[in-house]
Amino acid sequence: MPGENPLKQYKMFENVSYSTLDWLWHTGRVEEFEKGSLIMRAREPVRSVCIQITGKSMVYNLTCAGRRKIIFIFGSGVLLNEHVQSFQLTSCYCETIETSRILVIPVSCFLRGMEDDFTLTKAVLTIQEWKAWRLCHQLKNTMGSIGLEKKLAAKLWKLSRDFGKRTSEGIEIDINMPITFLADILGAPRETTSRLCNLLSGYGLIKLEKKRITILDPDRMAVFFKTGKIE
Repeated sequence: MPGENPLKQYKMFENVSYSTLDWLWHTGRVEEFEKGSLIMRAREPVRSVCIQITGKSMVYNLTCAGRRKIIFIFGSGVLLNEHVQSFQLTSCYCETIETSRILVIPVSCFLRGMEDDFTLTKAVLTIQEWKAWRLCHQLKNTMGSIGLEKKLAAKLWKLSRDFGKRTSEGIEIDINMPITFLADILGAPRETTSRLCNLLSGYGLIKLEKKRITILDPDRMAVFFKTGKIE
């Protein structure tokens, strides 16, 4: 594939040899996806390995009631697949949340790269272990007596860490997040999520404006979701 290989700048591939990264880049193709494009569908065979180059995508699944529950939001340099072997079925859905460029590599080529270069195999294991850690952390916050307002505060704080940009007012999360989107992240009804956003806004922790959320004071937000106290 012509053009500069961006894989070399991503943390996931920092220890992978340049020759292997060039192999992946030249055996794959960069595809353009509009916002709302479905990249992977649950229970379909794994045919390609997808790496986010630009833009953002979300990984989600459907509850028994048919509601969408967002599990991850990923930016550039992340392996979007949960499975990288062709005999597996995809376990989740993956959809772009903004215009994106994604490197799509045939799974057979990606597996050949893993066979030829163990540093690529280690990179895949590392990113998948990180995802498992994130899932365990989410599960810990889902159970027990933690209030929904604290759960929402924790998720918004984490998003500000991953996708925040500093403004004069605080840290703005660089994602358009209507209430329906936040409800899918939280796993709560839209009406409940709207009430919780108004609550956090009333506490002076966040500012909502045109689908954008600014964390006014990340330290106060962290204290709130850990202790429930407003300082």
